[in-house]
Order: sequence, then structure tokens, then C-alpha cells
Amino acid sequence: MALIDDVRIKVKAGNGGNGAKSFLTITGNPKTFADGGNGGRGGSVYFQASNNISDLSQFRFTKVVAAKNGQNGMKKNLFGKKGEDALILVPPGTQIINESIDEQTEIIDLDVPILIAKGGGGGQGNHNYKPDARRYVPQNEVGGAGEEKDLHLILNLIADIGLIGLPNAGKSSLLKILTNATPKIGDYLFTTLEPNLGTVPASHDSQGDAGGGKIILADIPGLIEGASLGKGLGVKFLKHIEKTKILMHCIDAQDADILKTYETVRREFKEYSQKLLEKEEIILITKKDLVSSKKLKEQITLLKKFKRKIQPVSIYEETSINTLKELIESFKM
Repeated sequence: MALIDDVRIKVKAGNGGNGAKSFLTITGNPKTFADGGNGGRGGSVYFQASNNISDLSQFRFTKVVAAKNGQNGMKKNLFGKKGEDALILVPPGTQIINESIDEQTEIIDLDVPILIAKGGGGGQGNHNYKPDARRYVPQNEVGGAGEEKDLHLILNLIADIGLIGLPNAGKSSLLKILTNATPKIGDYLFTTLEPNLGTVPASHDSQGDAGGGKIILADIPGLIEGASLGKGLGVKFLKHIEKTKILMHCIDAQDADILKTYETVRREFKEYSQKLLEKEEIILITKKDLVSSKKLKEQITLLKKFKRKIQPVSIYEETSINTLKELIESFKM
């Protein structure tokens, strides 16, 4: 699936229902009784973190999220029903920016919903006015308006592992065979315009317990030289890489100058953010089936100076894929 990690949406809490202005007369009784019920409070909008959601793709086509309005009060002292709240589940660490006042909230807690937009209060009915129901004019008969906010949602972490490298380094093909994801694959630059996600089982869950976990992989669109200056879709891609924990740097085994290729990407990292250089990194020499074993050994020797784990791999060699899967599954995320 294509990943969405940066969206703008509008949230609208429900309006409160109006209070009722109603009167009751009883045959044989000269008094008139007020019996208008209060309106129901409008529903509020809450956000909550969930480990079952990995990105913000739910907002690809949904740009407005609204809670329900409260019902109006009714005669016979019947209160209007409260409007249903809207609960929005997002990945842990999602940053929410209220753009009108530049207020920021980070959604982390898996158990506690965070109130983002409050529903309007219900209007008051005339049911509790005793002295003279006919002359009573409610001061808050109309229900209050629910809060409305324009929000900017930013996902702070998109994947445990990011597959990075220059265009056509084999990242999408690897994601497909490792996770059964279905990214677009082609032999031209920028086949991938947005990160694609896939998952593999983990030997440990997030608490370190054996079994039951999963590791999210992201195929990050290919960088080019000058990405940190905005060439291609560079800065956007670098921002995606910033949101991964571990990097798997893919380099085509057929590359004429494997050192230059590796250093090109690292240089773009340095120009953009020192933090990218500090991430744990594994070098994958992809398409190893297309070069001789002698050539492959030479490339590994050249890359050893960077003191990174180096893993040759081919999507057509089951043994190398299984070795890579074992490596991935061993990570404790």
C-alpha cells in the first residue's frame, strides 16, 4: 500500500441541540406548567493512538471528520440525546497541529483518547422555570456550536526499516518478495513516488517478548544527487527516510562505481540532517545474480571501510532472501 504520512483535515464537533419551550395544561387546573426538556450536548472529536494502524491513508479521500449533533429537547421534560463522539485512531507518535493557533499535540497513549474538538453545550429548556411559565424567556435556549478546527497531521514514524538508495536499486522488488506488498515496479526513474509499506513477522514484539510482533518495511522513493537541494523529489524523500528506525541501503551490484554511489546518498544525508547519518544502517548489494562471484567479493571489500554490515541479495535466489528475512526478523523494534 502507498503510504500517507502528512495530511491536512478539518474536524467538526457536533452542535448542541436546542432546548424545548413547551407548556402543559391540565384540565381543571388553572396553572400552566413548563415541560420543555434540555437539548443534548454535541459530540466531541477525540484522537487515540493504535498499533493496528501504520499510516494516515484513512484520510486519502476523507478530508472532514464530524461528530454528531445533539438532539433537540422535547416536551414532557424529555431531554435531547447527546451527539455521538467521533474517535479517530492514528499511529502512535502522530503529531497534530492546530493551524489556526499553531498548537501542537502528540498522540502517544494507546489507552486514553485525547480531546481535540469539544462538542457544543445543549440549550436549556423551560422545564425548570416555576413562578410564571408563560413569561419565561430562556437565556440559553439555542444549543452551542461545536468546535471546528483545521488540523495538520504528521506521522513521526512511518516504518521500522526503510529501504533506501538511488533509483532502480531494486528496493520495490525486495519489498514485494519480502512482504507480499504490491509496489509499482519499472525500469525507469521514480517508479515509486510515495513510500510503499509491507510487514514481516518479528521474532520479538515491541516489549521484547518472543513471537507475536511485526516489522514494518517502507520502500522509500529513490534519491538522486542534489536531493538535499530539492532536485527530483529529494527533500520530500529525505523527510520519509527521517521517519524510519533502521536503514537498508540498496546498491545495484551492476553499479560501475559502488563507492561513489554509496557516498552520494550519504552526502545528501549530511546536507539534509546529521540525524540521518546516525541511524543504524545495513548495506544490501542487490541483483547479485547479475555479477560474477569475483566482482561481488571486490564490491564487498570496497564497502567494508564504512564498517557496516553488508548483505548481498537477489530476489531470484531463495537462500539469500531467507538469510535477509532472518536478519530482519531478528531485530527488536
